[in-house]
Amino acid sequence: MTLVIGIFGPTASGKSAVAEAVAARIPAELVSADAMQVYRDLPILTNRSSHPSRLVGIWGLGHKASVGEYAPLAHAAIDEILASGRTPIVVGGTGLYLRAALAELSLPPAPDPGARERAGRLYDAEGAEAAHARLRALDPEAAGLVHANDRRRVVRALELAEAGGSLAPRRDTLWATETRHPTLIVGLDVPAEILERRIEARTRAMFAAGVENEVRRALAGPVSQTAAKTMGLLEIASLPRDQAIGALVVRTRRYAAYQRKWMRRIPGLVKVEADRPPGEIADDIVALARTRERLSGR
Repeated sequence: MTLVIGIFGPTASGKSAVAEAVAARIPAELVSADAMQVYRDLPILTNRSSHPSRLVGIWGLGHKASVGEYAPLAHAAIDEILASGRTPIVVGGTGLYLRAALAELSLPPAPDPGARERAGRLYDAEGAEAAHARLRALDPEAAGLVHANDRRRVVRALELAEAGGSLAPRRDTLWATETRHPTLIVGLDVPAEILERRIEARTRAMFAAGVENEVRRALAGPVSQTAAKTMGLLEIASLPRDQAIGALVVRTRRYAAYQRKWMRRIPGLVKVEADRPPGEIADDIVALARTRERLSGR
């Protein structure tokens, strides 16, 4: 099979089990598209599978991960898997990472260190109007979208403008239909009420498996700003068990709803009913991939 298979879906939709079932049916290798699974030391909290997957656990928690750093690693992994005659299965619930793995993205440049602090000092020392005037000189389009009294957005817009980027929307390259290789993107569709039950069950299973001790060990060392955003890390560290479980369930359900919105935005995505055994879903995905390959004449 000479195409790439992408598997996306909300958390607890069964992405990993389905991807592993697909890999059991065809010569394939998994590539993770999960912004939190790139970190080591939190396998329980990030629901890491024991199945081998590229780009899982590649950085320590002190590393400040970014999609810009992830993308070339994902491209190299996919190209290497294809060159070996196997099928790359890109699987994960971070929509931006999935798209970065599958396509060439035009990402905004990374701001210079201290750019945000400089913009903040300008806003505070010279006032809102002066900061907005500076933004208008650098990026008139962004200035037209941001009110001078909105300090957070003015500072962010100045930070981006200094780096050559813009807060103003550009052509939507993120959701362009082009991918680096012929690709089938599948979205796992699970009814919301079933997903909510799965999320609660999985959260309780994490605590039974020792996630509290895992978090304590992780927080004993350096943790970057991006790693600190790992779902549940701060809740588990700061709340009693029952409150932490409740808070994590609520936050995860909200994130799942957000992921479902992402799924609707991905062009060409084929929805597959996922409230059934992983093997059945995998059979459908393999059949879809073979049909897609046949129709493309490959």
